[in-house]
Amino acid sequence: MTDSSADSPLGFDQAAAKVKTFPQSPGVYLMKDDAGRVIYVGKAKNLRSRAGSYFLKAAAEDARTASWIGEIADIDYMDCDSEVDALLMESRLIKDIQPKHNKELKDDKTFPYLMITTREEFPRVEVTREPKEKGVKLYGPFASAGALRGAIQVLQRIFKFRTCSLDISESDERWKWFRPCLLASINQCTAPCNFRIGKDEYRRDIKRLQTFLEGGKRKLIKEMRDEMTAASKALDFERAAIVRDEIQMLERLEERGELDTHAQPEVFYIDPKKGLAGLRKVLSLNETPRVIEGVDIAHLGGGQTVASLVQFIDGLPFKPGYRRFKINDVDGIDDYRSIYEVVSRRFRRLSDDSDAFPDILLIDGGKGQLSAAMAAFRDQDITPPTVISLAKRDEEIFRPGESEPLRLSKNSFALRLLQYVRDESHRFAQHYHHILRNKSTFDR
Repeated sequence: MTDSSADSPLGFDQAAAKVKTFPQSPGVYLMKDDAGRVIYVGKAKNLRSRAGSYFLKAAAEDARTASWIGEIADIDYMDCDSEVDALLMESRLIKDIQPKHNKELKDDKTFPYLMITTREEFPRVEVTREPKEKGVKLYGPFASAGALRGAIQVLQRIFKFRTCSLDISESDERWKWFRPCLLASINQCTAPCNFRIGKDEYRRDIKRLQTFLEGGKRKLIKEMRDEMTAASKALDFERAAIVRDEIQMLERLEERGELDTHAQPEVFYIDPKKGLAGLRKVLSLNETPRVIEGVDIAHLGGGQTVASLVQFIDGLPFKPGYRRFKINDVDGIDDYRSIYEVVSRRFRRLSDDSDAFPDILLIDGGKGQLSAAMAAFRDQDITPPTVISLAKRDEEIFRPGESEPLRLSKNSFALRLLQYVRDESHRFAQHYHHILRNKSTFDR
């Protein structure tokens, strides 16, 4: 942490000047009053820019800050290795210091927590606004649900923990034949649901995650380096290589991008669990769906057509699963044939690679678009997952073999989730400038 000189005059203007010397890197900033008490803690990807924003005219006019920024007499910062580290340090400092202008975060139980279930054989990690009191380890609360979900997606690539709600028992041999979800296919979960990892080894990974969450990143990296060396000496080169890659990802956390781009924006609250439970009910599914993929078609200049495919896992966007397709076999503008082509290509590849299908495939459109998708499965001789379409005009849900659409309440959690998937696929499809500049982003 930087230290203010004891001889320096305190005051708002001095703090405003001081913040201009802050680094342009991730960290946590601490606002202080004229008695040296910390009155506010915040995180930043760019310390100078974010902390400096409190000394601009807009902050004095913003209802969230106008009433207290006049109390600022000094400001300090703490460096962090990455935005993920800053998010976690912000939460720890608020809990320890309890600054008065972070009061709403201390007191309001509706803020999100990161929760690890400790009493399960294979503990799971989830974001919750209703934390349990027993059998869990809680981290938080956090100021931003979007940033927290983004951090979990980043950390899952390293520690490969599960986020599902399955009740997995090592004594139940039936799990040997359970088909893991897409997270296992893309190496972001070690798939305890299929016994691909033992209970002790899985719990070791959870313990590592907890060490990191509690601020022990450097200690963790040292322990992992020792393990890598021991594995290498024991000629277990496969294990040594896995640990080496995990260390490299930990050391490169700052390269993972902005956290809020990994998760849904908090424009209006969509409850993922209630949305998925609602879909299970209205679509008469045997199990609560976990993976939803959405397809949309966009037409660019000159008649060029592209398709987007977005992927949601547990009701939240999963950006590594997004795909773009350049439509090759359709002349002119023909949404039906374009959908036929993209569905054929997507599911032919998944089938050939023996990869898991999504639980729900959502097509943007009405009966015609849905029929085109189903024709693709028929002609490829592939058994489809649950396939539905959502027509924007009246927000009607069409299902194969059903003549009448399904109409849900505008406030339905299930409908809101489908709308979010549909709107995200549309947004992704419309980024045609990016597509044209980066041909490599197309699936060919």
